[in-house]
Amino acid sequence: MKTPSTGERFTEFMAIVRRLRNDCPWDREQTHSSIRHSLIEETYETIEAIEQNDAAHLQSELGDLLLHIALHAVMAEEEKAFTIDAVIEGISDKMIRRHPHVFGTTTVADAAEVKQNWERIKVSEGRTSVLDGVPEELPALLRAHRTQEKASKIGFDWSRKEEVWSKVREEIEELLRAEQSGVEAQIEEEFGDLLFALVNYSRFLKVNPEFALRKAVEKFAARFRRVEEELRKRGKDVTRSSLEEMDRLWNEGKSS
Repeated sequence: MKTPSTGERFTEFMAIVRRLRNDCPWDREQTHSSIRHSLIEETYETIEAIEQNDAAHLQSELGDLLLHIALHAVMAEEEKAFTIDAVIEGISDKMIRRHPHVFGTTTVADAAEVKQNWERIKVSEGRTSVLDGVPEELPALLRAHRTQEKASKIGFDWSRKEEVWSKVREEIEELLRAEQSGVEAQIEEEFGDLLFALVNYSRFLKVNPEFALRKAVEKFAARFRRVEEELRKRGKDVTRSSLEEMDRLWNEGKSS
């Protein structure tokens, strides 16, 4: 029996999605807006699979992402807005256009020059700013990182990480002065400036601040749960335990 080609499998998959829209009451009721939160959730689940280095999990999550892409395309098809073929054609044309060093005669020295060309080409396509394309819905740390990264690709950046660290220290001092003033709006602004400066420093350390903070939160949660578990073993209620007792268990957990 002949093994279906990738194209045949994709055609069959799209037929399944179209049938779901026709025959399933739940799928038929959905709109672009009603399932947008699920697309975000599936994206984060895909990231989780990557972080866990779990190939089977990643395969499954990529399938879920593909389902959302197909479903949105079918909805657009029903509205006569565009088709999945137009989506594929559009991204294919974009990749060829933005990689003239691969599909054209442009030569590049390294990956950094590829990124610079990428941003220049995007601006030439009609964007008014190199910062266009950073979604406002991104988590703030990730949005800050992408915004700084885009500006850096055209040379708007610090020269050395030591300069960035000096900026971090400057923002700490400004935050302390704002705190002494007691003006809430000023405190919030300076705190934001400090976070933004730390994100800048993270780029020079080649650390993604969003992922770093996620890991820090996970580490804190795991240690705190160990404190709760140890208290339960001792027959104690965490809500009635003293800070000193919890802190002692916390430190014991860190050293174990």
